[in-house]
Amino acid sequence: MRKNFFRISLLGVGLLTPFLGHGSYAASGGSSSPTTVVIDAGHGGYDRGGIPGQRVSEKDMTLDVARRLKSVLAASGYRVVMTRDSDVFVPLGTRTAIANSNRNAIFVSVHFNSATRGGASGIETYFYSRDSLALASAIHHYVVGGAPSASRGVRRRGYYVLRKTSIPAVLVECGFLTNPTEAGYAQNASYRQKLAEEIAAGVRSRGSVSSSFSTTRVATDETIPLQPYMDQTRVTTRSKKSRSKRSARKSSRHKKKTSLKPAEIEARVASSDREG
Repeated sequence: MRKNFFRISLLGVGLLTPFLGHGSYAASGGSSSPTTVVIDAGHGGYDRGGIPGQRVSEKDMTLDVARRLKSVLAASGYRVVMTRDSDVFVPLGTRTAIANSNRNAIFVSVHFNSATRGGASGIETYFYSRDSLALASAIHHYVVGGAPSASRGVRRRGYYVLRKTSIPAVLVECGFLTNPTEAGYAQNASYRQKLAEEIAAGVRSRGSVSSSFSTTRVATDETIPLQPYMDQTRVTTRSKKSRSKRSARKSSRHKKKTSLKPAEIEARVASSDREG
């Protein structure tokens, strides 16, 4: 009986292998080296993140969650690479270069949201390339299922760190630091640990994503629903016309902007592209 069960188990693994897609979905991946997870703690150094006047510093919250995520994944056998492991500023191009230099890897960028409206709340997960949707679905499913905050959905958007990576990449917004309730959650060490564990669960389970949708918030051992998503990369004709008008007004300031130092230019790019 045990022998037959073992054969059936091997057959199941063989049938699943063609559907696993880009990279390996198990910690060992069936190879001699574990899957690599590149963890990107958003912002850092002089780039505090968030909006002017924001009380809770985003850069500190993202670094803490990223470090906790590193520990959880390493304990599961993953090789982990950090784009930053201290309070330093790392340019967006350097972050993506680190990601792209690792083969058989995935990229997870950790952020917290902000808004001028204090009531804005919830968790959202971003991706850009199609082969990143399963990873975004799994991480979003677990983080929303394990957090008291509502889901703001999975969204497709062309953030720099998502557009420029050649490996599956997601950016997860773990709540609004401008919302008093969610800021309170984020400042609790046990909650940040919970976020790290749920993100890690999504990483481990990304191979279980199914196209069939489920109404439950808690994932089962068998499958995780592929999330519907909002495509925020599309630009309407009206929006293009509005940008054309604005570009005329901005042309007079062009010379002043080009005189900025490289680090200042990177900060402006990060701000305009809203990397979380």
